[in-house]
Order: sequence, then C-alpha cells, then structure tokens
Amino acid sequence: MKPTRRHKQFKKHFKIRIVPNKKLILQFQECLILFKAGHRGYLLNDHALTGKLAGKRAFSVAGNIRVVYEETEDVITFLDIGSHNQVYR
Repeated sequence: MKPTRRHKQFKKHFKIRIVPNKKLILQFQECLILFKAGHRGYLLNDHALTGKLAGKRAFSVAGNIRVVYEETEDVITFLDIGSHNQVYR
C-alpha cells in the first residue's frame, strides 16, 4: 500500500468536523484500516469523482461523511473530509 498523507485542509476540516464527534473518529479509523488494507469496494463505497473534482476519488466514512483523496504513483493524499455538501461544493 502506498503511504498516505493529509493535506492541511484535510487536517483543519478533520479537527472542526470530525473531532467533536467521538463516534465519527472511530468510524474514520475503521475505514482508514480498510482503505490501507486495499478494500475499495462496497464497504467504503470508493468512487471516482467528476466535474471540478475530476481526477480525484472519494470514499464514505459514515452515512453522509466523505473523504476526498488524490492518488499518484507514489502517495495518496487525503484532501478533504466532511458531509456530502461540504466536500462537493
């Protein structure tokens, strides 16, 4: 598995949107384990994005919480996290 890193926007939004809810922190950690293990299908609902986010991908953490990321040959960068409306604006 490629190494992952977190963009400064991801870190900021994680702190604001996810940290206040301990249940979301646990759900993110569980999804991160699956993601790093290579699971990209049904469990995470990983999918390519279109429009202005074309070339990027996203996966689900919880019902309406998404992680937007970008994958290169060397690294996976988490770009944003939040609700559907927050990350797909």
